[in-house]
Order: sequence, then structure tokens, then C-alpha cells
Amino acid sequence: MKSDWLSCLDNKVGFKGFAVPKESQGKVAEFSFRGTPAKIKHGDVVIAAITSCTNTSNPNVMLGAALVAKKACDLGLEVKPWIKTSLAPGSGVVKKYLDKSGLQKYLNQLGFNIVGYGCTTCIGNSGDLDESVAAAITDNDVVAAAVLSGNRNFEGRVHALTRANYLASPPLVVAYALAGTVNIDFEKEPVGISKDGKEVYFRDIWPTTDEIAEVVKASVLPDMFKGTYEAITKGNPMWNELPVSASTLYPWDPKSTYIHEPPYFKDMTMTPPGARPVKDAYCLLNFGDSITTDHISPAGSIHPDSPAAKYLKERNVERKDFNSYGSRRGNDEIMARGTFANIRIVNKFLKGEVGPQTIHVPSGEKLAVFDAAMKYKNEGHDTIILAGAEYGSGSSRDWAAKGPMLQGVKAVIAKSFERIHRSNLAGMGIVPLCFKAGEDADTLGLTGHERYTIQLPTDVNEIKPGQDVTVTTDNGKSFTCTLRFDTEVELAYYTHGGILPYVIRKIAAEQ
Repeated sequence: MKSDWLSCLDNKVGFKGFAVPKESQGKVAEFSFRGTPAKIKHGDVVIAAITSCTNTSNPNVMLGAALVAKKACDLGLEVKPWIKTSLAPGSGVVKKYLDKSGLQKYLNQLGFNIVGYGCTTCIGNSGDLDESVAAAITDNDVVAAAVLSGNRNFEGRVHALTRANYLASPPLVVAYALAGTVNIDFEKEPVGISKDGKEVYFRDIWPTTDEIAEVVKASVLPDMFKGTYEAITKGNPMWNELPVSASTLYPWDPKSTYIHEPPYFKDMTMTPPGARPVKDAYCLLNFGDSITTDHISPAGSIHPDSPAAKYLKERNVERKDFNSYGSRRGNDEIMARGTFANIRIVNKFLKGEVGPQTIHVPSGEKLAVFDAAMKYKNEGHDTIILAGAEYGSGSSRDWAAKGPMLQGVKAVIAKSFERIHRSNLAGMGIVPLCFKAGEDADTLGLTGHERYTIQLPTDVNEIKPGQDVTVTTDNGKSFTCTLRFDTEVELAYYTHGGILPYVIRKIAAEQ
């Protein structure tokens, strides 16, 4: 962990890279936290969250975390008050066995109080940091850390101010909260100082397998699960009182900022559009390697200066009610604005700057990606994306393909694709192309300021999965790519304009 952290400090800006100069890596920023002098430096933990997702369903690690808390409290260790700690189990059963064990009070003592039973920090719902902490991080460009027990830690997802986000088991989350930093070797460096002034090491607070097993046996009882889940299909009063229309078709509410009728079938005819030429397209974004689906379609909080936030403000939604992109994925207007809105996205057009902006090539304007995409659409221009290796890696979600389609992206040319995302692009009618081995945008001398024409056959019958396709630019460059429609079915999706029109036409044909 420590060696990984130190390498991230040195690496160039991008995936697992912060490019902090050697002479600045030990910099300490002083601030005042609620009237008390405080310090923060690179690698300091400001969020420590035992959050739902997967492993809070495991009593061994949950009670293990509680035992770490007990041992730490018995030794007089404390968590710094500016570290945002939370416990959000995935099930109400966890509260029952923590209460039964008598260990919840130790978690509470360290700040790990139960805050809810659903997605929290992992999806970007940790809430704001204390203003003084946020200011110290921002004013001093501190690379602050979060340690969480969820299963997602993509850049910009956990919190806008935590650039280093590490996944850990619940007991380790407690240990890192106590240490207050990820810049620590637990085998050699103390976690803290005990109430009698002695150094306390990781081994001093880590429970044995037998200790955990004993507490699990005494505290995790079958009746807890039965009692919690016997009413699961009955809902709750708030849910049950929601008004429901009796109509067969869903009654779209044009005022809703959560569920909006998407435009996928607008102006659709029963005749497939077939192959569409990509001619003189502009490059919307020019990426390097390891662009994840969370860079493409972030699931976390909505930044107050983003196009999505502007949309919500125009509809009188207050900032405290913005919620997350994940919670608003039923609204295409918000999700299209949230596409490529990750605050940590690195676009070569911006030459070292980080953030969800790009250059509108014809005018040279620097715009939010959504605004640039709409400008291109309004001008009648197609767009493409240039990318490096592993484009679309991570938790492949449908919006990472839907969003670019709604922004007008017609093709993605990459060194390689994550398997599911490539298939999703095909499913939305976007052409996935791979550079030939040994080639990429840099070796071919492509800057993204060119206009691109993809020489796809206009006759659908002449397009074959995996065939070579020539791409030309307006400045005389020409290169060959591999067409990454890998199956005849994906090719059919493309010729129908995507999987959704394909399915509708298929159903209609069978009636």
C-alpha cells in the first residue's frame, strides 16, 4: 500500500498519477478545525467509510472491524475529528448482531455510527467535508485520501476532494482511520500512541480468527435474518402510499427531473437506416490509456458548476437536492449532460489541465464537453473520440454508451476496448475501431484537430465483423483500423441504429 501510494505521487497526471514534485511531497498544510490547530498533508485520510456494496454482508469482517475498534478504544486511540467516518451496512441484520455483540459502542466511539442501509460513499454520497478541511485541501493542492470498503474507487467518484481512493476490508478501514494516512507501513510504523504513551502497532489491534469466530457464533443468530427479511415483500408505509397509475403505458411526467421520456425512438421508422457515413467528423475528445466507464459516465455527485447542475437549477432544484448521476439515471437530459463530466478526466486537448472540458475545434473555444457536443450537433457536424488502451474499463454501465450516442458521437477509435463496453457501443450504434498493432494517435501524428472520414461501405452486405476500414483526415493522413463489430448480431444492431430500435422492429415483425 505504501509503495503503491508513493509511486502514485511520482506518476504523471492521470490514472493513479498525481505528479507531485519530490520537494513538495512532504509539505504540511496548517489549518484551524473548529478552533483547534490542525495539519494535513499528502496521503492523509479525510474519509473512512464502511459502506454497503458487498462485504458488509459478511459478519466476519463486520464484527472484525468492531473488534479492531474495541481494541483501539481500550488502548485509548482516537480518530482525528476531521476524518469523515461512517458505517452503512447493506442490511438491518448487521445492526442487530453488532448490538447483540455489544461492540457497536466502540465503533460509535471512533465515529463509525450507522448512517443508513444503502449506497453511500462508494457512489459519491459521503456528503461535504468540513469547510475548513475542504479549504485546506483546495488551497494547498493536497492529494487527500479516502479508504472505503465498497467495490468502486474510480477517479472523482468517491469525493471531488479525495484524489487517492483505496478499497479495503471493514477492519482495515478502521485501522487506516486510526492511522490517519495511507502513507504508512503497518508492519513497521505505529498506528498511534496509547493512553499511557506507548506506540501501538497494527498487530496490537488486529483480532485473531478465533476471536472473530467466537463473537460471530454468539452474536449472529438465524432469527435476526428471519425477523429482518420476513416483511421484505410488504414494502414500507412510504413506499406503499405512493400513487400508481392504473394505465398500461407509463405516464411520463415532463416536470420530473428523475424520470424523463428518452429520445431513442423519436422519428423512428420501421425501415432500418443501414450503414451511415462518418464524414469530416470532428474529434470531441482525445484520450490516453485507461479511460474508465466512470470517466465516461460518472455515477457520483453532480458538480455545482456542471451542465447537469445548470439543468437542475433551471428547474428550481436546490443544490442539496442534486443527488447523484446514479440516482438520476432515469433522466436522459441529465445523463447526457453528465457524460464525460468526471472531474478527473484527462483530455489531451487541454494540455495538462484536468477536468470535464474540451476544445471546440472550429472556434478554438474551451467548453464543457456537453456544450461542445451540442455545438457540433447544432452545426450539423459528426464527432468521434480518439483513445488509448483499455477504453471503457471498469464497471461497464449502459450510460457510458448511451451518453456518447446522445451527444452525437459516431465512432470511437482506440488502441483497445474493454470487452463489455465495446459491445455496448455497438449496441448504441456507435462504431468501435481499433488502431493496428503498434499504432495509436501519437505514432500516427494525430492531434485531434483534424477532421475524420471513416470509409465504411454504404452497402450493409459489404460490412463484415473484424474487417479493415480506412480512416482519412482532412490534412492528408490515412490509416487502417480494425472494425470491432465482432459478431453479426452487433453488426445488425449498428444497421438498425442501435439495439433498442432493433428490438422494437423485431417485435413488430413477429406480430
